[in-house]
Amino acid sequence: MAHWTLDQIPWHDFEAAKVDPDTVKLVKAAALVEYNGGDYATYLNNVFHDDDGFQKVARAWALEEVQHGAALARWAKLADPEFDFDAAFKRFTEGYKIPIDVNASVRGSRSGELVARCIVETGTSSYYAALAESCAEPVLQAVCRKIAADELRHYKLFYTHLQRYLERERLGAWGRLRIALSRITESEDDELAFAYYAANHAAEPYERRRFSSAYARRAYAYYRPAHIQRGIAMVLKAAGLDPQGFLHKPLSNFAIWFMRRRVAKLSAAGA
Repeated sequence: MAHWTLDQIPWHDFEAAKVDPDTVKLVKAAALVEYNGGDYATYLNNVFHDDDGFQKVARAWALEEVQHGAALARWAKLADPEFDFDAAFKRFTEGYKIPIDVNASVRGSRSGELVARCIVETGTSSYYAALAESCAEPVLQAVCRKIAADELRHYKLFYTHLQRYLERERLGAWGRLRIALSRITESEDDELAFAYYAANHAAEPYERRRFSSAYARRAYAYYRPAHIQRGIAMVLKAAGLDPQGFLHKPLSNFAIWFMRRRVAKLSAAGA
């Protein structure tokens, strides 16, 4: 099946009156992160240097990620004609570097790397689904739906290769769960905080804690229980556990509580 193109997005349906300023800030940041997919492909190709089949997959995945960034950037430009994506992307890539000069995964194994990739795709598919369902602007809804579907497909793709590598490396459920939880905690690392800064506050000095909180306060508010519950199921599956087993409900309830508490605290601090 051919992948969608930017020409298939109904750009002419854009409604400026339905644009939320906070959403624009998030979309600008997301555009930078997605457009940087080429560096992640380089990293993955170095980790899987002797796996031609996976390298082909990684390159195709990166092209789709870059297209996501281009689509989000185009929408951001409609919402804010003064947004200079090229300048913002230059700031972002100069200030945030992905460690691409490697020959092994930072997760300790290729299986571990693929678990981490599944967790990233879990987060992005949930995020874009939440954004699509929460925003009022129809073009952004269309863009986010397509991206969310892509990210879910990417999860399945990485999960398929994970199964292949588990036959060789035998990474157990506990090790997979440890990596999954570790990657989740990295969701508030410098990448998103710096992308938010580079896209929206370039004239100010970078303060990691401030911009991480500013990003999270806005992004987390879009999540609804269904998004979190689906995300927990995907995390459990990547960890080798039953996605609808006895852990699903308590972990989902905890994640919902934690997200609401985090949003409340960040909103109070932001106010």
